[in-house]
Amino acid sequence: MTIDKIRSLYLAEPFQPFVIHVADGRNIPVISREFISTVPSGRTVVVSDADDRLHIIDLLLVTELEVKPKSNGKTKRRG
Repeated sequence: MTIDKIRSLYLAEPFQPFVIHVADGRNIPVISREFISTVPSGRTVVVSDADDRLHIIDLLLVTELEVKPKSNGKTKRRG
């Protein structure tokens, strides 16, 4: 995975939450821009979760980026 792909999700307007899937099977949600940062080399990202745990992720181990659309609170009715 390249840092450019992460940056494109980070800079998307409007921001949509996304999940980083890594080779060891973990799925790390990025719920807001404030919860992710990169290091200057561009090879590593740091993600904080809602419990203030930090996940340091080597981008070479990222297998997929999954975009999670924001819910607007409305539910569809089936007819």
